[in-house]
Amino acid sequence: QVQLVESGGGLVQPGGSLRLSCAASGSIRSIYRMGWYRQAPGKQRNLVAAITTGGNTNYADSVKGRFTISRDNAKNTVSLQMNSLKPEDTAVYYCKSDGVVTTSGPYGMDYWGKGTLVTVSS
Repeated sequence: QVQLVESGGGLVQPGGSLRLSCAASGSIRSIYRMGWYRQAPGKQRNLVAAITTGGNTNYADSVKGRFTISRDNAKNTVSLQMNSLKPEDTAVYYCKSDGVVTTSGPYGMDYWGKGTLVTVSS
């Protein structure tokens, strides 16, 4: 199976910045879309930002202008630069890869990371 490992979570003050990274490993040929989702206690998991192989991006309205997603296709990594953080950004952030094609077969599969906690608090 493909593995996704997140890093960079932690505690940050309101207005501060944090950078999350995710590395996909395995016998990967390509990943069509990589993104970040978040889930706060008692709330639904939702998309924060995503980026395709070609560099097309989309963001949740709540993070536009504050967060920036990027990826390295050669390394199968994706990062999320988070600036001007707010308490409402507090959540577990999950890395997700969509359309992962491996050497074992022709079908694209989806994979989730285990998540990393981001806490925005004074």
